[in-house]
Amino acid sequence: MRNIGTPQEERAPGTQPLPGALPGPAALSPARLRGVILVLAAACGMAVANIYYAQPLLGRISSTFGVSEGRTELVITLTQLGYALGLFLLVPLGDLLENRALASRTLLVTAAALLAAGLAPNFGVFLAVSVVVGISSMVAQILVPYAAHLASPRDRGKVVGNVMAGLLLGILLARTVASLVAAAWGWRTIYLASAVLMVVLSVLLTRMLPRRVPELGGSYPQLMRSTLRLVREEPALRRRAACQALMFGAFSCFWSSVAFELIQRHHLGQVGIGIFALVGAAGATAAPLAGRLGDRGHGHVGSGVALALGVAAMILAGLGAGNLIVLALAGVLLDLAVQSHQVFGQREIYELRADARARVNTVYMTSIFLGGAAATAISGAIYDSAGWGGVTMLGAGLALAALGIWAVSALRRPRAVAVRAAHLPAS
Repeated sequence: MRNIGTPQEERAPGTQPLPGALPGPAALSPARLRGVILVLAAACGMAVANIYYAQPLLGRISSTFGVSEGRTELVITLTQLGYALGLFLLVPLGDLLENRALASRTLLVTAAALLAAGLAPNFGVFLAVSVVVGISSMVAQILVPYAAHLASPRDRGKVVGNVMAGLLLGILLARTVASLVAAAWGWRTIYLASAVLMVVLSVLLTRMLPRRVPELGGSYPQLMRSTLRLVREEPALRRRAACQALMFGAFSCFWSSVAFELIQRHHLGQVGIGIFALVGAAGATAAPLAGRLGDRGHGHVGSGVALALGVAAMILAGLGAGNLIVLALAGVLLDLAVQSHQVFGQREIYELRADARARVNTVYMTSIFLGGAAATAISGAIYDSAGWGGVTMLGAGLALAALGIWAVSALRRPRAVAVRAAHLPAS
């Protein structure tokens, strides 16, 4: 057993894993590896979709419980806060507990919370169980570092990108699926159906995934202290987390408020909102490409391009709000930008500490969803007072701030590279 917080290198080729440890890429046949990656991608997408189902349903939820549109956005805010809480408190356990059992059992908690949400008698109960849905849906962020452990170093960006493509499809298709299901059978149905799906996923993960027992010893308090130390010790992690939190804030501004805009300005119904949300699925295509570009050393430049694209997308969403096609184009560009930047970020941070990927992911993803929750809360108030124009200005400002952080790091990058080179041993 290794002490928590001690840096650990990747296991050398040819050495044997500890009993019960996750087999390396060479231990799995190519067909088995592809099957495991496919299961991970599907599980991540279906699990994370739970925190997005409510976005296109806010109008119907508002009518059902008799609350204002601005107040209804509390559903999104509290679900994201719950997700952030789950990320911070539970995802680090991926470096301490056997991953397969942790993921499959957490999915059963998600199923129970979704069932309660679908049967909620009032808005207060619905808000409370939405927090639990958010907390337990963090299982997706246990599975992404798991995939990184499974991959060889040269293919890690590609594997993470493929799993992230499934996760991102879950995010982007959740809005469409929820809208179409609500139009056909009512908004509660999506929560009840997803509860059944989580039980099925729990069984599938247990049967399909190799076991991974982390090599760390120690207690949960030590684990959490080591997670906080990563924030202090890894400037690249701080930078990546801040930039993606701001970008996800812009993403949340757009998708939390656009349903109201589509109803009020463009007079779309629930099916129309679902079809509009489908355009964002194009963003998932960026994840595998970003992973491959990261593997080839283009992650830093690609990140700058993605951030600039996010600024442009929010400006376009504000200026072209009266044209449904332009608004849809802005949504596609924003999703491409956010998802690409996230994969570039994960490709970089997973290389920082080989033995601490779950804790690194905790810092990264907790920051992101705190940013998203804060932006959603602010955008709800801004929409009530300043409308869609105010929301898009907020989103553009958040993406511009992220671009500023990237620009500062780009100016410092040559010096940082020179310092690292000076400390490398002579060959």
